[in-house]
Amino acid sequence: MNIEKELPQLHFRNEFHKGIVNIIFTANWLQERIRQFLLPEDITSQQYNILRIVQASTTPLSTLQIREQMLDKMSDTSRMVDRLVAKKLVEKRTSVHDKRKVAIYLTEAGEALLKRLEPKVQEVDAFLSSLTVDEAKQLNQLLDAARQQQ
Repeated sequence: MNIEKELPQLHFRNEFHKGIVNIIFTANWLQERIRQFLLPEDITSQQYNILRIVQASTTPLSTLQIREQMLDKMSDTSRMVDRLVAKKLVEKRTSVHDKRKVAIYLTEAGEALLKRLEPKVQEVDAFLSSLTVDEAKQLNQLLDAARQQQ
């Protein structure tokens, strides 16, 4: 379905305006679909992002290092990590290398949650399955180019 049918009351000034609205609309659509699959696990997409970052790291990370890798740069990473600690999905430990720093570690419960969510993650990948691989590559190139206009 195209954006004009999704938002019939909206009139676009030009193709650039339409592109911006389409990006925002699609991002919100994707975010809501992802929120729905995370809802039963009682975690947010930002918390899921943190869990994946910690899981992928070969070394323990500080909250600052996690924040640098997060999709949502405006998030309060420390608060989100504290919520994950309360849910026993990660734990904080004093850094082996620097006693003044705290490192974040994934717990067994966090690993188990990520394993349970893996089939759902594959469903998320399928959200764009109406695109060919070449179209997905082109979309990525276009979005990367749009962000270069900072």
